[in-house]
Amino acid sequence: MSRRSAPATIRKAVFPAAGLGTRFLPATKAQPKEMLPLVDKPVIQYVIEEAVDSGITDIIIVTGRGKNAIEDHFDVSFELERVLAERGQSEQLRVVREISDMIRVSYVRQKEALGLGHAVLVAKALVGDEPFAVFLGDDVIDAPVPCMKQMIEAFRALGSSIVAVEQVDPARTKDYGVIAGKAVGGNLFKITDLVEKPSPEEAPSNLAIIGRYILTPEIFGHLEKVQPDRKGERQLTDGLRSLLKEQPIHGYRFSGKRYDTGSKIGFLKATVEFALKREDLGGEFLEYLQTLDLGRKRLLGSAAGKKAASQGKDGQARKR
Repeated sequence: MSRRSAPATIRKAVFPAAGLGTRFLPATKAQPKEMLPLVDKPVIQYVIEEAVDSGITDIIIVTGRGKNAIEDHFDVSFELERVLAERGQSEQLRVVREISDMIRVSYVRQKEALGLGHAVLVAKALVGDEPFAVFLGDDVIDAPVPCMKQMIEAFRALGSSIVAVEQVDPARTKDYGVIAGKAVGGNLFKITDLVEKPSPEEAPSNLAIIGRYILTPEIFGHLEKVQPDRKGERQLTDGLRSLLKEQPIHGYRFSGKRYDTGSKIGFLKATVEFALKREDLGGEFLEYLQTLDLGRKRLLGSAAGKKAASQGKDGQARKR
């Protein structure tokens, strides 16, 4: 197949947000995990701001049951705006209005959580026949040049699908899609294969696929043909493997720091580091952190002591 003529830019992005967020229960029992706050903004807003800063004009959010708070967040809030205006809280009013004005948002419902590939597929009608971006909300990327903007520049030159990649600890390849490929200069890799969550022994590399993609519209036809895995889910990686037989796909090693806010430890790290960068909070927060006894020995000793006590109680219970 001949290389697609690349458009001037990527206009549309898909944001899958229909997951159940089970790793953050009970906090996500009644609210979407995408709405958990990093300091004072929900995670999803950081990612959509990246899309805006990358020149994207339309975002398609794939939602599911219990996700109404996402729609409310990016909608106009007349009552709140009126109250803020009456109280003369102009700065807060500006912030609230910026949220609803920042980008055009459309919503499509994924009725069942049937995998990332299925989530992308349900956005087909709204994407149409043009290349588009995909953002995964768990990955918040802090970079001087937005990660997606870096990828769009590469896409303009290549005209082919691109996935963001990052080197990870080989022991963690089982948590990611992983690429096999050949470096073709700079931060680019020409992909020869993609493997979904391989064991460290079976992984073709330690270049993991991170939650940013630019995909050609042909991906939809391949996702329609993908067979569900043993969990009944349609994986985007499997669709990309099928697409690779017809079109080149490149990996792009982005510049920036990624925070995996889908894990509790990653979310905590992001919260601390984003707070420290804030002009209005960083100084005071740093002073507070410096007052804490953060001795590793004390913290680990306390945790180990509690664990030992718990195990001791379990042992006594078993003996009885």
